Amino acid sequence: MEAGYLGVGSMGQPMATKLLEGGHRLAILDTNPAAMQPLLDRQAQQVGSPKEMADRCEVVFVSLPTLGAFRAVVFGENGLLQGSKMKILVNTCTVGQKFLREVEEAMTPRGVTIVDCPISGGPSGAAAGTLSVMVSGDPATVERLMPMLSLWGPTVTIAGDKPGAAQVLKLTNNALFIVSLVASSEALVMGAKGGVNPEILMKAISVGTGDNGALKKVVPQAVLTRSFAFGATLQILKKDMDLAVEQGEDIGVPMWLCQTARMMIHHAILAGSPNDDISTMFRFVERGAGFEMPKTR
Repeated sequence: MEAGYLGVGSMGQPMATKLLEGGHRLAILDTNPAAMQPLLDRQAQQVGSPKEMADRCEVVFVSLPTLGAFRAVVFGENGLLQGSKMKILVNTCTVGQKFLREVEEAMTPRGVTIVDCPISGGPSGAAAGTLSVMVSGDPATVERLMPMLSLWGPTVTIAGDKPGAAQVLKLTNNALFIVSLVASSEALVMGAKGGVNPEILMKAISVGTGDNGALKKVVPQAVLTRSFAFGATLQILKKDMDLAVEQGEDIGVPMWLCQTARMMIHHAILAGSPNDDISTMFRFVERGAGFEMPKTR
């Protein structure tokens, strides 16, 4: 069976690669030709439009950075909604329950089953095949897809039997990660400016109560190396926290700390660019502190 993969950027490309390595045939599409080339070199086939993909493939995966991009490939001219063969649409994006239900309402009358499958672990996790995969949807369809989903990581967590449950799970994860990133940027700069070597800070925290995902992944890869190239943008961070706050407020949960973290992200974007790497949160705090942490790796 040939599957379709729409969006092969920093996350989609390594995830699509894992499918190819697992023996699956892929039709691919991305607005960036350079992003597609490594997959074309592995014998993936390029299609000309989302509609062409949905005319050709029974299963289509979508990995896109914004709700606007997702909306365009579903509802736009030559969109997936106009295709004739697609029967399963697998969403790997963080889009929130509300938008996913909108897509489901449009697709269900056309006989398309939505499987909600957001992932966590960043570009490095996607490349290594160590992503945390969260999935919800029709149990029989999820079971059918499991050989493909398990190629992305050793942990596939079934959040529920309806699309949207995995979105809530992912937003819970992302809210914690984003808050940890913002807090870690302040705390690590404080510690380093206070005279402690960042490597000593990291060593002590890694076995202490302050350890978190940002310190495990973002800081070693992109901050201590001073590369500031983790592979995800502040725009993505903003989108995810906007969705998390919206989700909480919609069901009556106070989101005080998440609101504060969101404000920090907005300020960092205003001071730089939406396309700046998420690790530049540390640079944003450094500028405020009038201090720059040393390169230690």
